[in-house]
Amino acid sequence: MLFFFLSSSSPHPDRIQLPRNMIENSMFEEEPDVVDLAKEPCLHPLEPDEVEYEPRSSRLLVRGLGENEMDEDEEDYESSAKLLGMSFMNRSTDLVAIPDFQAGAMENWGLITFRETTLLYDIKTSSAMDKKLVTAVIAHELAHQWFGNLVTMEWWNDLWLNEGFATFMEYYAMERTFPELQTDEEFLKLRFKTMMKDSLNASRPISSAVQSSEQIEEMFDALSYIKGASLLLMLKKYIKHDSFQAGIENYLYNHSYGSTHSDDLWDSMNEITNGTLDVKKLMKTWILQKGFPLVTVKRKGKSLHVQQERFLRSVESENWTSDASYLWHIPLSYATSSCSFLCPYAYLLDQKSATIELQEEVAWVKFNVDMNGYYIVHYAEEDWNSLIALLRDNLTALSAEDRAHLINNIFSLVGIGKVSLMKAFHLLDYLVKENHTAPISQALFQVTLIYDLVEKRGMQHLAARVVGRVKKLLGSKIDQQTWTDDGTVSEREFRSTVLAFACSHHLGNCSTTATELFKEWKASNGTKSLPTDVMKTVFTTGAKTDDGWEFLLRMYTSSVSEAEKHKMLDALASTEDIRKLIWLMQTSLEGNLIRAQELSHIIATVSQSLPGHLLAWDFVKENWEKLIRKFHLGSFAIQNIVTMSTFQFSTEAHLLEVKTFFESKSEKISQLRCVKEAIETIQLNIKWMEKNLATLQQWL
Repeated sequence: MLFFFLSSSSPHPDRIQLPRNMIENSMFEEEPDVVDLAKEPCLHPLEPDEVEYEPRSSRLLVRGLGENEMDEDEEDYESSAKLLGMSFMNRSTDLVAIPDFQAGAMENWGLITFRETTLLYDIKTSSAMDKKLVTAVIAHELAHQWFGNLVTMEWWNDLWLNEGFATFMEYYAMERTFPELQTDEEFLKLRFKTMMKDSLNASRPISSAVQSSEQIEEMFDALSYIKGASLLLMLKKYIKHDSFQAGIENYLYNHSYGSTHSDDLWDSMNEITNGTLDVKKLMKTWILQKGFPLVTVKRKGKSLHVQQERFLRSVESENWTSDASYLWHIPLSYATSSCSFLCPYAYLLDQKSATIELQEEVAWVKFNVDMNGYYIVHYAEEDWNSLIALLRDNLTALSAEDRAHLINNIFSLVGIGKVSLMKAFHLLDYLVKENHTAPISQALFQVTLIYDLVEKRGMQHLAARVVGRVKKLLGSKIDQQTWTDDGTVSEREFRSTVLAFACSHHLGNCSTTATELFKEWKASNGTKSLPTDVMKTVFTTGAKTDDGWEFLLRMYTSSVSEAEKHKMLDALASTEDIRKLIWLMQTSLEGNLIRAQELSHIIATVSQSLPGHLLAWDFVKENWEKLIRKFHLGSFAIQNIVTMSTFQFSTEAHLLEVKTFFESKSEKISQLRCVKEAIETIQLNIKWMEKNLATLQQWL
């Protein structure tokens, strides 16, 4: 096997041929003085003709190492460079896939490292969602060449300047360069999930004081990445594209090859707004406070009364009131029946309450257009009724993002007792007419949360009625799906989503079709091609039998496609055979047959099933010391393991067990933010069941 040493410096054209097809670069150009978070050489098997040097003046040369690497990275770079108004200074950058890598990727100057699943794309086994993942991660790491390498945060408290910006640029570059991937739907889904985390009392401001190594590790979470990106999106929409772009260019030119803190960014923006808007004053209310606002709208004639308070999924008593000290400067956007999404209005709410005067009375009003703002909206009873009627009678009056936003908001409001569960399900009735991925994905996500709580309480009959409600709304759409890779990316994701749900709950002919496809694939010894978008569903169905599971495991150990292996691993972890689940988790912990980097994902998958959710928690308890030796305290892996192994508990007994376990460890462990989140989530699950279980039983 041949190995080649790759440096993060740009090689000089003078090269010396060595024995056994090795090449030595006799000179390297001097690197600029940058703050580089990590710099690592890499050995990789290469054939001689795979190594070349191609200077391109100020343009970025990206070389991916892999048989089926994406060819889209340079386009991501060009798109980013246009927004930033600055070509990158490094003359070449290599992308390298590493077999066992805890991080998803690392933005090393000149040598970006990736997990194989986030860099290598195989047209035969990678689905539409796999393609989006690979493109997104490459775009994210290329964005770091500006935000993180060229300009980096002064200290870890402002990590969001690196990760929030890279995430924002990731979706911006993909939207501009590959609009067919429809990445706005993925970004929307991530914002919804991040707001669930941010609505906990255990949350934190995205700019937070950090001292210990564990606190630094904990900063690498959805708040730094997704909330940071969401706030940048909100600001861009409010001050408009040209001002936002000019502000970013100003920031990069002012601080190239230097370190910054958040105020440096806002000062650069204020130089562009030139007194028309104090960006620093506005944005400090978002980065220095944890959580986000709930905006309540009451319409009377031509007047809209708006009021803000902190949105908090409280575990306190019913008469608890929100902390009055929280105040955000909220760039409100809204559409009405006389304007809709063609001309959204804007209003800056920088007080606790205000009144907005409309030019005329309207039939309906919808705030937070396309969910570009980082806040939840509650309406008066009659306005919720108007929006529910609008979805039923004329759903295209609102964008797919707005429809998904209404679904997310109404179920979020059920959780804090502002809206009844019956009204939330009443809103979902319109789904019989819905054909877009974002609203249906959000509806299935919300219903699945309820299903999981009920199922894990052992109420299988009630859980079946919850699924029956979904079947009534989406049954015809499930029956219409073809087991192919045809259609747009959105249509393919829609197919993957609804068929995965249908097969997991045995709706229609889904399981029968998936079983037949698996048998044909197995009979061909894995050589028959399967539609990539339904491959995971086929594997998961096949893994329900002992023979199918064993065959999948053999194929997993011999497959060279990381995309295919990832789908197989998901299927293997979805079995209901307890012995197999224990073996999977233990084998991944050992890190030989199954890599240790997969363990947190395996535990998360195992914890979703009825037999697996208790098993996953038992495994975490029994192997805790090994886990914290293998993964850093506070790391994303530990965060994921703690939260995912406990998030479906909803009884006082489990609450006591989880609290007692972590309290028996060191104070450092009991004070981890992920531990606090896990305990608070169980408390909220208990509260949700107390409030809504009786209604659910009566209504379904």
